[in-house]
Formats: sequence, C-alpha cells, structure tokens
Amino acid sequence: MTPLPTDLIPPVTSEVRKVATLRWCLLLAALLPAVGLVASAVTAGMAGPLDPRGRPVTGAATLGLYLAILATVLGAGAFGAATAGGEFRYGSIPLTAVFTADRDRLMAAKLLVAGVAALAVALLTELVAVACLFGFGRGKFEFGARLVAVFGAGLFAAVCWALIGVGLGVLLRQSTGAVALLLGWLLVFEPLVWLVAEGMGIGGLAVLLPGSATVGTVFVGSFDDSGLFAPTPAALVVLLLWTIAVGAAGWWRLRERDL
Repeated sequence: MTPLPTDLIPPVTSEVRKVATLRWCLLLAALLPAVGLVASAVTAGMAGPLDPRGRPVTGAATLGLYLAILATVLGAGAFGAATAGGEFRYGSIPLTAVFTADRDRLMAAKLLVAGVAALAVALLTELVAVACLFGFGRGKFEFGARLVAVFGAGLFAAVCWALIGVGLGVLLRQSTGAVALLLGWLLVFEPLVWLVAEGMGIGGLAVLLPGSATVGTVFVGSFDDSGLFAPTPAALVVLLLWTIAVGAAGWWRLRERDL
C-alpha cells in the first residue's frame, strides 16, 4: 500500500530516479552531514561553559549545529533550483511532459521529492551534529525544549528552501541562473539590504525578507530583541509565505507557458 495517489506514482518515481542517479546530488547528500560533523565537533570542543546571557541562547557549544543547519538550508535551496531548472537547461522537460501530461502532477512530484530529500538530508545532518555536540560539548549546553525547537526549525527551513529552489528553477527555467540568484541573494545582496535598512532606521522592514526570516526561524529565541530578525513564530510564518509564493509562481509558469 502507498499513501500516494496512483496517478502521482509515475512522476514521483521518475523524479526519485533522476535525483538518485545524479552524482552531484549524492555528493551533496554526503557533504552536508560531513559539514555538520566537523562544525559541531570543532565548536563544541572549543566552546567555554554555558553563558545564560550569551548568543545563541542554547550556548556557544551549539554554534556548529546552527552552521550545519544554515549549510543545509543553502544546499537544499541549490538542490531544488538545480534539479528543477536542469531539465530546462538540458532540454529534457518536453520529454518528461510527454510521460506526465498533467503539469499539476508534474510540479507536485518535483516539490514532493525535493522536500522529502531535503528533509532526509537535513535530519541526518542534524543528528550527526547533535551527536558530536554530546560527544565534545558535554556540560557546555543545556538539552531542553529550546534545542529541540532549533532542531525542528532547521528541518522546516531546509524543506522550505528546497521548495523555494524548485519554484525558482521552474520560474527562471534554468539551473545556473536560479542557483546563482538564490545563493547570491542569501549570501550577498540581502545582508547588504540589512545594513542599508539598519543605517536608514528602517531595519524592521528586513524581517519580511526570506533570509531574515530563515535566521529568525533557525535561531530560536536568540534574536527576539533584534530589529532585523522577527521572533521565531513570526519568522516561521514569513518563511512559509515566501515558500508558498515562489512555489505557486513556478507552478503557474509550468502550467501556463509552453515548454
């Protein structure tokens, strides 16, 4: 028995096979847990005792976990954009549409596979990072509801960015441009917007941006008093709205435009 509708199984199977046979996808899936292992082991080993007034609120020893989550978010976004946009780049999307004539099912399959793949890799990465945290940072952090919330928020953010990546790849109909836009925005342009907005005294507008929402989502309770990052509950909503907006835009373009 499968929980998937029968008419969704063929496109999902096709997407799974595509992801499983792309070497760079497998390398990315192996690289991210390795990043989590190294980052968490180093920061946990070098950190001092837990400072109740420090940031992040879960303790300096947990910085590696946050770095692993942020790396996974970037990887998930790039993965979604590259896999969705790659079919347009290499001209294989018309053939895919022949076997899956219903474009709604085609887009749903892309989103589903990207989201599940991102969730699986993010879960593995976080488990590796937490294991290193317990191994090298024992006594330097407090394991409680807040750390569990960070764990869950990281999974949520990774899935959201995988879906945003898919939407962006389909919307732009290319992989290189979509990946460059996504990474360039998160790593370069949006931080510059933060600085300009803060300098102009309108930092509150930055909380509506996707990168700011991601930081607010992942760093649970660490930046609640910041003017650039929304408190976690609000940040979750903003990130979800960005996911819906970009995913819906890609869905519309796939349905309405010629391949």
